[in-house]
Amino acid sequence: MSQEAKLTPGQIGAPSPSADQQPRLSDIGSRNDLSIARKQRSLWGDAWSQFKKHRLAMLGLFVFIGMVVFTFVGNALYGRPYDSVFEYDTSASPSLGNLLGTNSLGQDMLARILWGGRISLAVGIIAATIAIVLGTTVGAIAGFFGGLTDTILMRITDLFLSLPQLPLLLLITYLFSPSLQQWSSDRFGSVNIGVFLLIIVVISAFNWMPTARLVRASFLATKERDFIEAALSIGASRRSLILKHILPNVLSPIIVAATLGIGTAIITESSLSFLGLGFPPGVPSWGQMLFDAKNYLQTSPHESLIPGFFIFLTVLSINYVGDGLRDALDPRRTK
Repeated sequence: MSQEAKLTPGQIGAPSPSADQQPRLSDIGSRNDLSIARKQRSLWGDAWSQFKKHRLAMLGLFVFIGMVVFTFVGNALYGRPYDSVFEYDTSASPSLGNLLGTNSLGQDMLARILWGGRISLAVGIIAATIAIVLGTTVGAIAGFFGGLTDTILMRITDLFLSLPQLPLLLLITYLFSPSLQQWSSDRFGSVNIGVFLLIIVVISAFNWMPTARLVRASFLATKERDFIEAALSIGASRRSLILKHILPNVLSPIIVAATLGIGTAIITESSLSFLGLGFPPGVPSWGQMLFDAKNYLQTSPHESLIPGFFIFLTVLSINYVGDGLRDALDPRRTK
């Protein structure tokens, strides 16, 4: 007598799965690996996620990018000359014909703002870049080698920090500006290049010290980590340790310092130009425009308010971006 298979209620009417339809362990493992890979994010991915949550930082980023596009592209699209004298009515208020008005020489203010913005932004970005590179180099060497090298470099850094910066900036610019203008005129046919180089060198020479101290502290903490000991045990060279193992792990404070340094450089250039030691009167940097408008504060306030507003808006947006980067690159805030 044959025995009949007993079926449970859940199995009644259910087709038995074929061998092809049955899940395989390898498929399950690959799907799990894929889901894990999708969940993993890089440091910069986490930083961008945190940065997007900072509304003021995102607003500052859009304003700064818009300012760069506005000054570097808008000048070619606007098409009006910035240096034509008495082209329009003098000291005219903003109108449809002249959106930002004119200055005391009948020059279009918008054309001068567009042209001067390129100079101010170029000075800020280049000077901040040089200061960051110099400060990072000094701080990396001091923090990595330590000992006598660290002592000498840090005492030099302290010496620069103790100097009165604004009087020295004015003195150096006053002493070397005429000779550099003459050299630039003989070499390039324009005095503006010499003034541009002098301002960049002077600003970067007095703004690298905070970055050097910051990078030194980061190097001192990072070089004691276990992965540095592991790299040393497999024979990594000093250059490899600095450039490939330590420096990538201390980029976060460097990026924040570089961002904030741009705003500092723009303010410094504007201060030098406002005090009459920046670019020549024919070059409309934002600081130079403030210098030209100082005698017309009561009769034509828009001549000083407009470049002052652009300086304020640019530096404020950069500072908001720096605050957002500082929060986004802080591992204690990353979730």
